[in-house]
Amino acid sequence: MDEATKKKIRQAVLQQMEICRQEIADLEQRAETVELDQPIGRLSRMDSMVNQGIVMSSLNKTKHRLARLEQALKRLDADDPEYGLCVECGEEIALKRLLALPESEVCIHCAE
Repeated sequence: MDEATKKKIRQAVLQQMEICRQEIADLEQRAETVELDQPIGRLSRMDSMVNQGIVMSSLNKTKHRLARLEQALKRLDADDPEYGLCVECGEEIALKRLLALPESEVCIHCAE
């Protein structure tokens, strides 16, 4: 992988990491505990608890993605020769895929 390509991918990683951090901050704010003594109806409280579960799931997914992006950045910065190669078939992962999902470890064909 040439330096210009690495630079493009690195920029994509940094942008997506920032988006993840913003999403995490937003989700953490929305994931506040549902108070059981709130003067709302039982169904409203149940809705709040379900929504909180959905928010927590999204928060965990976003934190996991941020960790994978951080790992991708480390690999790029360390000039890991395996970065950008599919772990399944060994072929190069398409640049378009790496720009969209820089943490990808498999090519589009193996992902299907």
